[in-house]
Amino acid sequence: KQWYQRRVAVGKRACLWLQDLLIDLKQLQSTQTELKFRGVKGTTGTQASFLELFNGDHGKVEELDKLVTEKAGFSAKFTITGQTYTRKMDSIIINAVAGIGSTINKFCTDLRLLASLKEIEEPFAQKQIGSSAMPYKRNPMQSERCCSLARHLMGLTASPAHTHANQWFERTLDDSANRRIVIAEAFLTADILLNTAQNIMQGMVVYPKVIEKHILEELPFMATENLLMSMVKSGADRQECHEKLRVLSVEAGKQVKEFGKSNDMLERIRGDDYFTPIHKLLSDIVNPSNFIGRAPHPAVMATLR
Repeated sequence: KQWYQRRVAVGKRACLWLQDLLIDLKQLQSTQTELKFRGVKGTTGTQASFLELFNGDHGKVEELDKLVTEKAGFSAKFTITGQTYTRKMDSIIINAVAGIGSTINKFCTDLRLLASLKEIEEPFAQKQIGSSAMPYKRNPMQSERCCSLARHLMGLTASPAHTHANQWFERTLDDSANRRIVIAEAFLTADILLNTAQNIMQGMVVYPKVIEKHILEELPFMATENLLMSMVKSGADRQECHEKLRVLSVEAGKQVKEFGKSNDMLERIRGDDYFTPIHKLLSDIVNPSNFIGRAPHPAVMATLR
């Protein structure tokens, strides 16, 4: 988008969103792989009662621990525990889940900004009401809801960290009362975020003509670096050329911002004899395809496969 002085294709913007989701997926998979079972450790983690039950046979205690761990569906168990497994694990899990929140918040914020420019819209039903007060409005309600829920999800990461930090020596009710809410809310919130985001992505509407209009309006400013390079290649002094482009840009910007006129930067360049060496090249220099770089290159897209 022109905000970054370079035209970024809609497809690449979507790929940026998807790339973040893939990072979240890998983080969740990694966290799941690292999950460990508390195992059969007894009341305070010493396995004393089991050792007594098996008449001091440590091998049988370890075998029971292993069998119960496998029965519970885990491939690994904690070697050392207290009355509970370390609540550090809960914090790691919730942080991994909360990553989904930041990703979807970013996606929906981008969409809301683009929707305000009328370049992209989320799915909008035929008889859907965008605003009870203003009939014309088509607010991105699903994206707004996602941003709200994503903030809640990201905010939940503090609770398990505090639970771990303030567990004292062993578990108390301030441990269990908190985590029964936080863990459930984190997963339920992530679930509704993913479902809503999927619905938005599958029904997203793009308006190429509006995007083209905005690009053409900003193109003369976006092209100043290319204009500068072309002038230098023709023998112009870089610093002098930079100053002339700066002055023309300010003047053209004034016409747009103060008088509501169209961007006349290119007309100003054509009317300035200093830029005669590139007058015949202007159409090629400001061709929009010159400002997307390697965005559509198969090698870039292949990184998401």
